[in-house]
Amino acid sequence: MTEISEIPGTLDAVGATGASRQSIYVYEAPVRIWHWLNAVAISLLVVTGYLIASPPPSMPGEASNWYAMGYIRFVHFASGQVLAAAFLYRIYWALVGNDHARQLFFLPFYNRIWRWGFVYELRWYLFLVRYPKKYVGHNPLANTVMFAFMIAMVLMMLTGFALYAEGAGVDSLWYRLFGWVFGIFPNSQDVHTIHHLGMWFIVVFIILHVYAALREDIMSRQSMLSAIITGERTFRDSRPD
Repeated sequence: MTEISEIPGTLDAVGATGASRQSIYVYEAPVRIWHWLNAVAISLLVVTGYLIASPPPSMPGEASNWYAMGYIRFVHFASGQVLAAAFLYRIYWALVGNDHARQLFFLPFYNRIWRWGFVYELRWYLFLVRYPKKYVGHNPLANTVMFAFMIAMVLMMLTGFALYAEGAGVDSLWYRLFGWVFGIFPNSQDVHTIHHLGMWFIVVFIILHVYAALREDIMSRQSMLSAIITGERTFRDSRPD
């Protein structure tokens, strides 16, 4: 990541060189593909997970003719496995990709300027400051929220695969890989509860994520929505002439 001002990753108070560059390539193709694959998988997981926790009314006639819950569970399990495979690939790309690809897995909280930026961004989202800072990658507040989301993803995958292993049986490979989760939470219902609460955390995250992207695109005058499609972050002057 190229430093354009005294705050790492920000375009605020740029010099002549920075001002002449309005578009910067930030999100590489693997990151963008992972983002949209995640969006599809998580959407399917949330819908099917909700239906598993709160099953729809029984279908008339023979259950074998409908197999509704079986299809719901299949989509849920398949989406979870796709999510896990994509997550492992995302970790790999964090190691070989550009600096921005690593942001989701690292919080530079030891950096005083980063902490200052976190407070400033929090004030910006609370409408307490007038002008936004412009970051090439994620701003410190977004970095923190995305880091929390990645931790939630790990928790959801571990508890999800543990519940799947429980259904597969104690002699299955799945149980040998994930049965240790029940050593931490001996009560299976606790694992169910954590997994279910994690789903609602992700739902809230998605709402805030979409809101923040739309708000920044409009108020910060920097491309957010198109950036995750093209990979290019475009900046416009946000201060009056």
